[in-house]
Amino acid sequence: MTHADTPSPENHDTGWSIEKPTALLVLADGTVVEGKGVGASGSVAAEVVFNTALTGYQEILTDPSYFAQIVTFTFPHIGNIGTNEEDIEDLSPDARFTAVGAVFKADITEPSNYRSVGHLDAWLKARGIIGLSGIDTRALTARIRETGSPNAVIAHEPSGNFDIEALKAEAKGWHGLEKLDLARSVTAKGSSAWSETPWLWDAGYGTGEDGSGAHIVAIDYGVKRNILRLLSGLGCRVTVVPASSSAQDILALEPDGIFLSNGPGDPAATAEYAGPMLRTLVDSGIPMFGICLGHQLLALALGGRTVKMHQGHHGANHPVKDHTTGKVEIVSMNHGFAVDATSLPDGVEETHVSLFDGSNCGLQVVGKPVFSVQHHPEASPGPQDSHYLFRRFFNLIRQASGEPTLAER
Repeated sequence: MTHADTPSPENHDTGWSIEKPTALLVLADGTVVEGKGVGASGSVAAEVVFNTALTGYQEILTDPSYFAQIVTFTFPHIGNIGTNEEDIEDLSPDARFTAVGAVFKADITEPSNYRSVGHLDAWLKARGIIGLSGIDTRALTARIRETGSPNAVIAHEPSGNFDIEALKAEAKGWHGLEKLDLARSVTAKGSSAWSETPWLWDAGYGTGEDGSGAHIVAIDYGVKRNILRLLSGLGCRVTVVPASSSAQDILALEPDGIFLSNGPGDPAATAEYAGPMLRTLVDSGIPMFGICLGHQLLALALGGRTVKMHQGHHGANHPVKDHTTGKVEIVSMNHGFAVDATSLPDGVEETHVSLFDGSNCGLQVVGKPVFSVQHHPEASPGPQDSHYLFRRFFNLIRQASGEPTLAER
C-alpha cells in the first residue's frame, strides 16, 4: 500500500474515478493512500482504527471515545440513511470532541430514510470531520489487523495539491494516544441534570417523569447520550458531573449510585487524578457501575494495570461471556486499551471475557456493590444483549436502600 504500488481508486469498483486525488491517508511509516475527499477540508494527525459495524455510522462518529482517531468503516456502503439530530451521541456537538476522520470504500450515497434530515457529506463538513472515500478498506483493515493501529495524517484538499513530505513528517512525529489524558478535554465543563429517556417507536425520546427516583451521579469521561437515557429510563434522577470532580464533590450530591462513563485516551493518564478519587468512592460503599474507560479507571483504582491493544476492539458483533451467568452475549465494543486480568488484586474478580481474544471485559469487587464492563451495554448501534447490566446496577441501588429487586432479564 505504498504511494507507488497502491491501485488507483477506479480499480476498486467504488463507482467513481478521478485523475487527481483530493484526499490522502499518510501513515507514519510513509505509506500514502490516495482517494476522494469528502466532508471537511484540512488535515489532522490521529490513530487509525477500523469498525466492523454494518450500521450506526452517525453514532460511531459522534462517540467521544473516538476522539483523536480516524475510523475506517469495513462495511462498503455509506450514507444511505442520511443524518439526523436524534442519533448523535456526544453531549456537546459544537465542541467536536469525537472522531476526527473517516475512511470509506464507496462514495457517499444519497439518503433514503424517513428519519433523514441531511446528507452525510454536509454533516461531516459541519462537524469538521475529514473524510476519504474510494480506497480498498479491506487492505487497510488487514494491515491494521496484522501490524497494529498506526498513527497517520488524513488530509483533504479539493485542489488536490498536497505537500506529501510534510504530511509524512507530521504522521511520523505524532505522539500517539499513549500517555494522553483526553477525558479532561471531552468532559462536561460543569454539573447538569439529565432527564431524557430512550427512544420509542413513533414517539421519539421521552422525559423522566418527576425525578423522584434513585439519584445517580454520572462521572463524564466522554459519556454517550444513550447511556444517560438508559439510566434515566430506569426511573432514576441523573446528575452529570465533570471528570475533574473530587470525591467530596460527588459525595456532597448524596448519590444512591455512581456511574463511570466511557471516554477516550489512555486510562493510565486519566487515572493519575481519577484513581485516588475512585478509591474513595469505592470505600464509601455506594453502588458503582463503570463502562469502557470507566471500567479501566476502576481497575486501575483497585490496583490493576491497563495495556495498549494491538488493534483494539471496534464493532457491534463481539462475543463476550458473562462468567456470573454462563451466558454469551453479542456486544458493541470501542476501545484500544484493555485491563490486564492477571493484574487484578485479591478481592477483585473477572466477570466477563472476550471470546475473540480472551481479553478482560468485566470485573466486580467482592463484598462491595461495585462492578464494571469493557463493552457498551447501551448498544447504540448494536444488539440489546447487555441491557441487563443497567438493571443489575439498579438492583444494587435498591438492595442498598432495602427495596425489592427487579428481574434482570
